[in-house]
Amino acid sequence: MNRVLAADIADLNRLVEIDSEVIDNSSRREIIKRAIENGQCLIAKEEEEITGFLIHDTSFFECAFISLVIVSPSKRRRGFASLLIEYMVRSSATEKIFSSTNRSNTGMQKVFHSNGFVESGMVENLDDGDPEVIYFKAKPFFSDC
Repeated sequence: MNRVLAADIADLNRLVEIDSEVIDNSSRREIIKRAIENGQCLIAKEEEEITGFLIHDTSFFECAFISLVIVSPSKRRRGFASLLIEYMVRSSATEKIFSSTNRSNTGMQKVFHSNGFVESGMVENLDDGDPEVIYFKAKPFFSDC
């Protein structure tokens, strides 16, 4: 059974391990730790195994912003990124949700599009020759009526 939970500090080493599989170093350890401590990190689990994580905050013009989505390379293409994003969008404290990825990251662009995000602009000069594409999604309105 796949599920999403708030990350706990006990998960830190596993999250850093997954992140290191992707970026080949542990340079984001403090970022991940701070996100966990601030309640801004979600984890995806398959049974009891952590398969990926998402970091978010509301520092982007007071709107929710997904700053990082990481899935273990051995667990990709199995819906874990979408599971994390869907959960975050449903539980968002703000009506607008933003995120971004490099123009070269076509895999993440597909994930955003398949989860109902639309392109909302571009930022040049963050990574030389690889602009950052901003994505947006409005939080769905659910009614009990």
